[in-house]
Amino acid sequence: MTGGWGLAGVRQTRKLATRERVLAAARDLFQEAGYDETTIRMIAERAGVSVGSVFTTFAGKAEILSQVMVDRLEGLYAELDKVFPHLRGAAIDRLRSIMAVHYGFETRRLRLFVAYIGASYGWSPGEGVVPLGQNARLKAMLTQVLVDGVTRGEIRSDADLDAFVDVLLAAYIWNYRRATHEDADETALIAQMDRQIGLLFEGVAAR
Repeated sequence: MTGGWGLAGVRQTRKLATRERVLAAARDLFQEAGYDETTIRMIAERAGVSVGSVFTTFAGKAEILSQVMVDRLEGLYAELDKVFPHLRGAAIDRLRSIMAVHYGFETRRLRLFVAYIGASYGWSPGEGVVPLGQNARLKAMLTQVLVDGVTRGEIRSDADLDAFVDVLLAAYIWNYRRATHEDADETALIAQMDRQIGLLFEGVAAR
């Protein structure tokens, strides 16, 4: 019995190690070569595993990309969890700070994030993927800032906070076109987002 459990533990450890190697290889290849250009065989070779091992762990390339992004979010929110409790000032400034952290994080691997944006629109429910726009933690964080703004009298009590968050996130994603087509850097993206938040805020600000 003990031997059986020991063998199962070894297999699980190997499976997890394979998973991590595959994700690390895919993350780098998606950034270097692009999502469409990267094949499962390329990922397997970079990870030092067989193609069969990749398919044993993941259903396909879409699931790999999705999991790469889910894992990256843990790093992003490790940063935000440190920043969020210390944000001060008006709601509009706190919103700008949160979105600036996102641009600072994602522009470190810009090609990877843009690949995720493009691929996500083609994913169907049930593929084992997390589509773009399903980031509950970010939505909750932005909504909390807005709720605090209502409490402090900065935002109208009848403002549609859900619609505000949806439009804000749509603008955030749309701005990445400037990074790919105009070589806009982190500073330029943050400046544009600051202006957009200012325009959005005019529609909900208390009079």
